[in-house]
Amino acid sequence: MEQRIIAEKPKIGARPPHTEGAAEQSRPSAAPTGPRRRRILALALVITLTGGTGYWFVARPALSSTTEEAPPMPGEILPVEPINLNLADGRYLRLGFALQLTAEVEEDLEPARALDIAIDVFSGRTLEEVTSPEGRQVLKDLLAARVQESYDGQVMSLYITEFVTQ
Repeated sequence: MEQRIIAEKPKIGARPPHTEGAAEQSRPSAAPTGPRRRRILALALVITLTGGTGYWFVARPALSSTTEEAPPMPGEILPVEPINLNLADGRYLRLGFALQLTAEVEEDLEPARALDIAIDVFSGRTLEEVTSPEGRQVLKDLLAARVQESYDGQVMSLYITEFVTQ
């Protein structure tokens, strides 16, 4: 036969006996400690990193794309009649070019300003300056920049169509 000991039932309304270990366990703690606290911190870190990554890849490119201007759409090409220019050492340069206009240009542009700028840029140069590949590119870039500035952004680029020296 087996003997069982049954613990005494507490009386209704009676407090359990006071022990130090029991008091610490039954008292609710203000802040989680140990592994539970680490889990909460790790979860907060993951949420913060996820939000930051989402902002970096989604919201940030959208903000930067609104500040950048789209390049203008190309319009028609306006050919300019070739002209003969005097070089420094008694030589001549026959120069022809065309202007790439933007799509926003509705009225016909007069090429007189572009011709005046071309005369100013190329006249008086030596034959070596205008015939060397580097010098020719520098002069073309200078001409294009001054023409674009003169026409207030209505000209996108400049193409050399004729370049003959004598």
